[in-house]
Amino acid sequence: MTAVSRLSAAEVLAQADELAGLLADTVDGGASVGFLAPLDRASAVAWWEGRAAEVAAGHLAVWVAHSADRMLGTVGLAFPDKPNSRHRAELVKLMVHPDGRGRGLGRTLLTIAELAAAATGVTLLHLDTETDSPAETLYLSAGWTRLGAIPDYATAPSGVLRPTTVFYKRVGAATAAAT
Repeated sequence: MTAVSRLSAAEVLAQADELAGLLADTVDGGASVGFLAPLDRASAVAWWEGRAAEVAAGHLAVWVAHSADRMLGTVGLAFPDKPNSRHRAELVKLMVHPDGRGRGLGRTLLTIAELAAAATGVTLLHLDTETDSPAETLYLSAGWTRLGAIPDYATAPSGVLRPTTVFYKRVGAATAAAT
């Protein structure tokens, strides 16, 4: 049984070590989420601790998925602070631990983030992900629209430059208006 919960800033700090383990294992498993392998634990902890202020300021929302004994996944929504962009958010750091893959957890986390975004009045989500990654399949099957790919956008965990694909999805009121 997996439970998903939204973290407060204090909870991000309290769970930074466990979040860091998830991040390091995900990167070491080949997922391109902004870091190179091997990712040392101290750097991963420091990165997560740095997110707590963003959560406290309302610029970032973070959800985690836990089994009875471990953290299996996370997803975030980054909210812009400019007045002309408050209708949109970026889906960030959707990660599923290698041991938790193939069980629909990525889809569950994605759905939770989409519903939460719509509940806050967000009408447009966007993201980027490594081209030809399993994540592309997830986003396409969840109704996201592929905009295109940018060559040599990011360095994969292995150190090789890879293209990234940009996606968007209308949610909430925008989804209802489009039908």
